[in-house]
Amino acid sequence: MKDVDDYLRVRRAVQIEGLSKRAAARRFGIDPRTVTKMMTHAVPQGYVRTKPPVRPKLDPFIAIIDKILADDKSRPKKQQHTAKRIFERLRDEHGFTGKITIVKDYVAGCQQRAREMFVPLVHPPGHAQADFGEALAIIGGVERKIHYFAFDLPHSDANFVVAYPAETTEAFCDGHVQAFNFFGGVPQSILYDNTRIAVAKILGDGKRVRTGVFTELQSHYLFLDRFGRPAKGNDKGKVEGLVGYARRNFMVPVPVFDSFAALNAHLAECCRKRLGERLRGETETIGERLVRDLAALQKPLPPPYDACEKVSTRVSSLSLVRYRLNDYSVPTSFGHAQVFVRGYVHEVVISCGTEIISRHPRSYEREDFVFDPLHYLALIERKINALDQAAPLADWQLPEEFATLRRLLEARMGKPGKREYVQVLRLMETFAIGDVATAVREAIARGAVGVDAIKHLVLCRLERRPPRLDMTIYPYLPKATVATTSARSYMDLLEGAEA
Repeated sequence: MKDVDDYLRVRRAVQIEGLSKRAAARRFGIDPRTVTKMMTHAVPQGYVRTKPPVRPKLDPFIAIIDKILADDKSRPKKQQHTAKRIFERLRDEHGFTGKITIVKDYVAGCQQRAREMFVPLVHPPGHAQADFGEALAIIGGVERKIHYFAFDLPHSDANFVVAYPAETTEAFCDGHVQAFNFFGGVPQSILYDNTRIAVAKILGDGKRVRTGVFTELQSHYLFLDRFGRPAKGNDKGKVEGLVGYARRNFMVPVPVFDSFAALNAHLAECCRKRLGERLRGETETIGERLVRDLAALQKPLPPPYDACEKVSTRVSSLSLVRYRLNDYSVPTSFGHAQVFVRGYVHEVVISCGTEIISRHPRSYEREDFVFDPLHYLALIERKINALDQAAPLADWQLPEEFATLRRLLEARMGKPGKREYVQVLRLMETFAIGDVATAVREAIARGAVGVDAIKHLVLCRLERRPPRLDMTIYPYLPKATVATTSARSYMDLLEGAEA
């Protein structure tokens, strides 16, 4: 096949040097018809097919291949036919005698023609897109998977990212609250995928049935919702791009922080720094374009939405409340009561009526038990034999002076000493553990080992007054009485022994 250099030499010989086409054909050893073609076109035109190729072995099976590919559209992506599998079926089931190459070429052409095309879009100010992403991070020395809420304003490409232990309802709601606070307003509309957190059901006509929590969030902030097509992430391409961008730029290398609060402070700072960047095809920075977005947001912000999951349940006989497969303790006085659980991202709050009866750090384990030892002390005081086997007290890390106190109480009083020890522990229902521990240490040093003395020392410490451990004021304190030995008493003992 002749290249551009050949065209140049032949065309120059004919047009500049004045050779005839036949003479040029003899000089360059080519057909005169080729010289005529070179004079018509300045560069090689390549091979132009005038009619479709004939495939005698494949053509009878084209309809079968097309049907297989059409049926695959309704099948899971990981269970669709490959070109190799289509070839095997044609060979084994339909008597195809051709080779795999022509089947692969035909399937590749069909797939290329079926690939989706997209329309370039413009994004007016004041609208947003939201989604979740996943990444690895080291939080508190433990490597774990984190889920981050990504919030994007497509007009300006301004973004906000906040990380959570799991992709939950409360994280979804809290992410919105944090994003609205970050930008200082509420978008006119937000585009989502069809997450179960927001969409309970998609009806036959495409209408979405919203979840109760999402409807509450929407009613609180009054933004419009929009949803992409199921399994079509390109419908919200801006935030999909943000999910990948945040992972590659904000979380490489793998972030290492003591807590989620520290990680989220880092992510917020990354989002602020990005405002100074100018993206390809734009004449303004992200921050300059953000001005138009902010002007179109709904303001002022309403009070923050209570971003939690709300569940009504009942306390078990073990004084435990189950929430998301984990059990959280409440005071034993609320046993078997109907309670209301609010699950936040990092906290679980349990109420009975209008009273908050328990707060616990949120656990993301499965079948975990989260105890507050103070909840069980009143019951253990009555069932003192359970003291050494009580699960809520098993991992309770107390200062060393408490163990010393228990030994002294049991040595002096026996089993009642256990009950008095629990009464000392119950002081922590009212006072801080540091104040009680200091009072225990002082009581041991003074030799006044008892709950009344320790309580007196705690109160004196809080009120900043000197202690007055007077035995007449505290009649329950142990009192040592030393009497003079009588010879008559000794003789009485001897007479009793002889008898």
